[in-house]
Amino acid sequence: MTNTNVEARKTENMRPAEETRNSPVFSPDTDIFETQDAIVVVADMPGVDDKHVDIQLENDVLTLTGRVSREAPKDMSLLYRGYSEGDYQRSFTLSEDIEREGIKARIKDGVLRITLPKARKNLPREIPVENG
Repeated sequence: MTNTNVEARKTENMRPAEETRNSPVFSPDTDIFETQDAIVVVADMPGVDDKHVDIQLENDVLTLTGRVSREAPKDMSLLYRGYSEGDYQRSFTLSEDIEREGIKARIKDGVLRITLPKARKNLPREIPVENG
């Protein structure tokens, strides 16, 4: 990917911040896939750890927010940054097919994984057939 394409993609994913922090807010790249009993959302949020991620569910809207810590390592100064630094935010509207109480999330190495369990009434099941 050329530098021009990288810069275009960065600009494409940026949107104005709604907070008091003076930094861009990116929409994290996200993969969504389905298993037999859940929908799984995987969001890339480089630089975000478990202390700086917030997940809210309000009125069927699931909102992910990640804040990047801007602390430089001690005794070091930045010479070059190969990416734009900013926070992350993305929202999803959930259908009634998701069991709200069972939602789980974990983050490791800047990758947030949210498991949205399917409601019991929508899980596939086998219907027994009786003889006679």
